[in-house]
Amino acid sequence: MSLGMSLAAVAPIYNLGFVLIAVALFIKLFRTPIRDKRVYLLPWKLLFFAVLVFIFEEVLTVLRGFELINIPVHINGFFEVIIITIFIYALLLQKEYMKKR
Repeated sequence: MSLGMSLAAVAPIYNLGFVLIAVALFIKLFRTPIRDKRVYLLPWKLLFFAVLVFIFEEVLTVLRGFELINIPVHINGFFEVIIITIFIYALLLQKEYMKKR
């Protein structure tokens, strides 16, 4: 097995490890007391939802890699479209909020 194939086999597991750090940071962000009512957290909540979709996608990828489930690979494309759509929507919400301010 080549180096590239080895990295491709373990990359989803590393991704899950790194995304756990991101989830911990999101939880810390959401638990921080808000003193200023002008704080706009909706885009951050949407990004957190996108991260949760990514976690679900990576779990499916890892399970497929270990041959515990048998689902087609093109399912990942649907998850990626959902993630990108959420990112774009969060950016548009933030842009609209900044315009009104």
